Amino acid sequence: MLTPIRTLTDNYIWLYRQKDLPALVVDIGDFSPLAEYLDKHPMPIEAVLLTHYHADHIAGVAAFHKIFPDVPIYGPAECGDVVTHMVTEGEIHTPHYTIKVLTTPGHTAQHVSYLVDKNLFCGDTLFSAGCGRVFTQNYQAMFDSLQKIKALPDDTQICAAHEYTLNNLQFAMAVANTTAQKETVSANMGIVKFLVAAGMPTLPTPLADEKRINPFLQAKDVTEFTQLRIKKDNF
Repeated sequence: MLTPIRTLTDNYIWLYRQKDLPALVVDIGDFSPLAEYLDKHPMPIEAVLLTHYHADHIAGVAAFHKIFPDVPIYGPAECGDVVTHMVTEGEIHTPHYTIKVLTTPGHTAQHVSYLVDKNLFCGDTLFSAGCGRVFTQNYQAMFDSLQKIKALPDDTQICAAHEYTLNNLQFAMAVANTTAQKETVSANMGIVKFLVAAGMPTLPTPLADEKRINPFLQAKDVTEFTQLRIKKDNF
């Protein structure tokens, strides 16, 4: 079970659970919507996974920890004392899950992503049809992070942390170079507009689809990527 829980303006808290097992929770910007969901759907929580230190991803962790004091909280060192277990590249083994940690810096210096059963919880590194702002100004690091994600299997489900898909597709259309690219983006935009109008999430999305619609994954080198990212910053 893979569940995006809407919070704040456009964030998602992700909840992942194999059948009848405890759940994993990814990024808690606000505890209230998660608490409401758990009230309606009680389940044990095995671990919390944090991607980076921005408040819209960790501000609800303290409130969560008060209610679930024994649940381990994993994250990079930049998340500070809200983390009980610091992570770098490698694997986490919880009682029921093997979680691959990918270092994906660029948006922040120590940003990480988590791969669990073909689900990639990539925080603000990769969005559907877009990518995160490069607050570090290290465009090479962000480009390398996207290449690392791009190398994953095509059926990897991209579980990004924000509902930015429609705006990202509008940018993708603006920078598309060929008729085929424009047609692909336009077809995807029609589906996304329907989902947004219905109040439904546009995520997760398969990596194979992202390779077809995401200009940042299509960038051939760091120079092209940097030019695209600066254009998007001013879009």
